[in-house]
Amino acid sequence: MIRALILTHRWLSILLGPLFMLWFATGIVMHFVPFPAQTEGERFAGLAPLDLAVPLHAPAEALASLGSQPARRMRLMQRVDGAVYVIATPGREVAIHADSLAAADVTDPDLALAIARAAAQRRGLDAAGAAIAALGDYDQWTVPNRFDAHRPLHRIALNDADGTEFYVSSRTGEVVLDTTRFERGWNYVGSVVHWIYPTVLRRDWAAWNVTVWWLSLAAAIAAVTGALLGPLRLRLRKARLSSRYRSWHLWHHWAGLICMQFVLTWIVSGWLSMDHGRLFATGQLTASEDAVLIGVPDWSALTTIPPTGLSGDVREIEWFAFGGRLYQRARRALGQQQISVRDRATWRPVGRFLQPADINATADHLGGHCGRATEVEAGDDYPFVSDVPGAPVYRIVCGDAWYHVDAASGALLEKLDSSRRAYRWLYQALHTLDFPSLLAHPTLRTLVIVGLCACGFAFSITGVVIGWRRLRFLGIAARRKPAS
Repeated sequence: MIRALILTHRWLSILLGPLFMLWFATGIVMHFVPFPAQTEGERFAGLAPLDLAVPLHAPAEALASLGSQPARRMRLMQRVDGAVYVIATPGREVAIHADSLAAADVTDPDLALAIARAAAQRRGLDAAGAAIAALGDYDQWTVPNRFDAHRPLHRIALNDADGTEFYVSSRTGEVVLDTTRFERGWNYVGSVVHWIYPTVLRRDWAAWNVTVWWLSLAAAIAAVTGALLGPLRLRLRKARLSSRYRSWHLWHHWAGLICMQFVLTWIVSGWLSMDHGRLFATGQLTASEDAVLIGVPDWSALTTIPPTGLSGDVREIEWFAFGGRLYQRARRALGQQQISVRDRATWRPVGRFLQPADINATADHLGGHCGRATEVEAGDDYPFVSDVPGAPVYRIVCGDAWYHVDAASGALLEKLDSSRRAYRWLYQALHTLDFPSLLAHPTLRTLVIVGLCACGFAFSITGVVIGWRRLRFLGIAARRKPAS
């Protein structure tokens, strides 16, 4: 049994030792420079005020032009070529010119360039030298699945001091991502290596999923066998515990015993990051839950534009369904908005955010076993935060299932059942150390993450050296073996 553990650990570690070393090193980089993403604040800062003085078709007319496709949400925003409705349907987003109801896809690179330049200027960036860089489905920074509804993407280089690049959706004409030279450079030695994320592999999600799942499973087995062997290879001599090894093996043995708990939990939790429903729930709604939380509202009621009760510079109007009712969200700034609900042919103001009464009215339809909506407080064991500063997130507990609703947008952030809650601790907490006690002290959390990853990196070096020596010894032995 011990011999089998030794051989399994030895050869898996020889094969995967360099990957262990890279994972720990890149984990430190990722903590400081995460994978490029556009924040809601950045997106909203690039929006222009709506020109509601121009005659526009009503939202219901825009929806009718799509035929029978069901809508989840729709937004009205101002582009350089006029006001546009962006309608979210299952699996894709569709843009329609609000003045003509013509398709508003962005196929013209010059239009994409004008959109990017205008958004950059509103964000205070230097766009004087902006130029079209490329049009494509995938590159290193747009491989995540969330960009599927926007492909192909126009890449616009601002050619500013920071090397900023914007990505404009060919489907909606929105800037959906921005990157800088600093982010790109550090992510090549951070997330790209850590996630095994080269474009050629990651663009095929299924192939990437299988590849990384098996690699991380093999790494988990190597960690588990090492954790088992560590104590077993100790011996008691003169009332003292000592190692059976010498030289680099000795360093590897003692370092492994010291780092064992962190290395084991970090590698196994890293494998769980690739679970994707294999062992744990995915947090997706069932069809019946979706029917209750979203519902089928009467979109044909949106017959007027501009909506009543709006004043000032509105940068975006959003209509969304929640609990079978229509809500209107008029946004002037990231934290300045007004939500109204369609009630008896009129819009009744709700406030800046959805109120507990709105959440509870929907929860009542989920079943009689649901409790009242409660706000997720700072320091909660299951933290959820809205994209809008100061907006609460409400939790509805219905037996085993917990639903988290963003009061700023009416969006369901996640459904947590017992499986998903266990996953939160076994993967997220153990891998990113987002324990509430550490989240409350960011500097301490940073020190702990960097310190533990540095220990893991040093420990991995000892394993790589041992593996190299083993391979070198086998190579020398093979060359010395006489020919038969």
